[in-house]
Amino acid sequence: MVKKTPLYDEHIKLNAKMVEFAGFSMPLEYTGIIDEHLTVRKNVGIFDVSHMGDIVIEGEESEKFLNYLLPTNVSKMNYLEAKYSAYLNENGIMLDDTIVYKVNNNKFLLVPNAATAEKIYSWIKDKSLNYNIKIYDRSLLYSSIAVQGPKSAELMMKLTNYDYSKMKPFTFDFINFNNMETRSDNFIPYNKIMISRTGYTGEDGFELIFHNEYAVEIWNALLDYGKDFNLKPCGLGARDTLRMEKGMLLSGTDFNMNRTPIEAAISWIIDYDHDFIGKKALLEIKNKDHEIFRGFKVLEQGIPRHGYNIYKDEKQVGTITSGTMSPLLKIGIGLGYVKKDIKPGEIVYIDIRGKKVKTEVTKPKIVP
Repeated sequence: MVKKTPLYDEHIKLNAKMVEFAGFSMPLEYTGIIDEHLTVRKNVGIFDVSHMGDIVIEGEESEKFLNYLLPTNVSKMNYLEAKYSAYLNENGIMLDDTIVYKVNNNKFLLVPNAATAEKIYSWIKDKSLNYNIKIYDRSLLYSSIAVQGPKSAELMMKLTNYDYSKMKPFTFDFINFNNMETRSDNFIPYNKIMISRTGYTGEDGFELIFHNEYAVEIWNALLDYGKDFNLKPCGLGARDTLRMEKGMLLSGTDFNMNRTPIEAAISWIIDYDHDFIGKKALLEIKNKDHEIFRGFKVLEQGIPRHGYNIYKDEKQVGTITSGTMSPLLKIGIGLGYVKKDIKPGEIVYIDIRGKKVKTEVTKPKIVP
């Protein structure tokens, strides 16, 4: 059965084109992918991301457990700090990527991807048996809205009475939203929104997490306040093209139980100063030859797509995992893996429907 987020009816009212994604009925687009994409790059857009997972970890051994679970040393994190990380198996292979939010040493939130949330929750439960912690799956109880774009802070100041100039990237807080009644909850108080300065577009922005019953009120308040900023609701299509321009990985597409963080060019999430699942394997492979995640700018006509092969000197040297027409650059762009010795600035050729198209290798972040 396809699940609906609490904002489903609002999307229908706005004539969104709906699609099934990760078991949810989600908006693909409202006014068009390019229009929504450029709105986020120039002004501000909002996304319903309530399909994402929400897993609360609580208890006196929460920090100890997460240091074992993740390659990121959460002991180094400040309170009210968020970090990008990943779940690894014993071979160092990425099961999924995630954001970890640290409230304090005894309370954390993990946000896995929608398609893997149930599996990751079960995997975490399995790994936690020897730790004095409690784990709560709040995925179907919490909603989330992403507010993204250069005018996002101005919009957020209209929504809540808070000075967002004090909130640094990858930090968060529990912020009053006065229309909410006060009740108790094990993680997010009912009179507050958990707001982080994070996002999946490469622009300045915020992600809001709150109880389902307030989703419609907050969504419509953002639409109303956003009229002054030419705000538009945005769907999965723009979310995908935005993240591709900025070289952000998509779980299940850019990696799918087949890549390590080293290959995926996110080795900076790894702290080797603590023991964690997959550490031994990563130490063994980190100095060996491997493929590396890169960006690609097509210099001729053509759009690379998932699975297209990459060639240099008539030899296959890699594969595209994501591709689109960049709304900002107005050229075909791609993300994928090539041999480690192929550096940004080099020329390769992508086989696009039988024609080998000249392409420049870049860092994953194609649009600076």
